Amino acid sequence: MSMHIDAKVGDIAKTVVVGGDPARIKYIAETYLEDARLVNEKRAALCYTGRYKGQEISVMAVGMGIPSMMIYATELYSEYGCEAIIRIGTSGSYLPDMKLYDVILSQAACHTSGINDEIFGVGGTFCPIADFGLLCLADKLAKERGMRSYVGNTVCNDRIYRGPETYRSAAWKKYGILCSEMEGAGLYTVAAEFGKKALMIVSITTKIELDEQGYEHFVDLPEEPGRSMDDGIVLALDTAAEFEKTR
Repeated sequence: MSMHIDAKVGDIAKTVVVGGDPARIKYIAETYLEDARLVNEKRAALCYTGRYKGQEISVMAVGMGIPSMMIYATELYSEYGCEAIIRIGTSGSYLPDMKLYDVILSQAACHTSGINDEIFGVGGTFCPIADFGLLCLADKLAKERGMRSYVGNTVCNDRIYRGPETYRSAAWKKYGILCSEMEGAGLYTVAAEFGKKALMIVSITTKIELDEQGYEHFVDLPEEPGRSMDDGIVLALDTAAEFEKTR
């Protein structure tokens, strides 16, 4: 067990699908895992280990924001021997043609955080990126399923509610950033630190627009029959299972 996780070493699989919301993790475990067992509930960071398509997979809640993600990713990699972490979650779209529950595979994670400043200082800017193998695998699976998915650069923000002095939506959009979220850069940074694998798969749940005064607004997207957050969840689980087969 580690400082923030009560599970015993060996209770958590080598490949873990993580998300912020404990209720969503409980839903994933009960809906998709066979023989799921609860191995951690400390600090409401529920973690279940079971089997998905014959492969041992864990699913775990890691809270919201970069600091929380970095705590759990660090302990999973360094103290539980995890080899790959795949994040599922939600995000706000910068592209006008994106629709509700479109899936984004984050190739790299820009960020507005100072998490790496003390490491690289003024000498350079570290750009945390996804594991190429996991990214290609998820992209292949998405294409085989005919999913509406995008691969590209995303931005990770410390603030979800931003005033004009703290957001850069117009610039992010101009430079091809697909969406905004709050954990990806933390996950990719920790994976790089420990030489492990990571991938972020997020579903679009809102659109980010700027009004004439330059203020940022979250815009609701209409529902589409037959589409849900489960599209991204299943893609993450399938990617995890396929990775486990070849690990």
